[in-house]
Amino acid sequence: MTAPNALTIAGLETVYDTLATAIDQAGKDKTELFLVKLALLNAHALGDAELFQQQLKTALLDL
Repeated sequence: MTAPNALTIAGLETVYDTLATAIDQAGKDKTELFLVKLALLNAHALGDAELFQQQLKTALLDL
């Protein structure tokens, strides 16, 4: 299911590049903390705990 405001492929590539750069900036010792903070900020912005939980489950697939 695609959200009406879903990113384009180009938008996703931009987000990926920005995320990779931010992870590098956080450093290996702070990566987990950074990702948790980012997830919580995005969950808050999303405003839907159930949808966030569904996204977590999807992200855990095929790791």
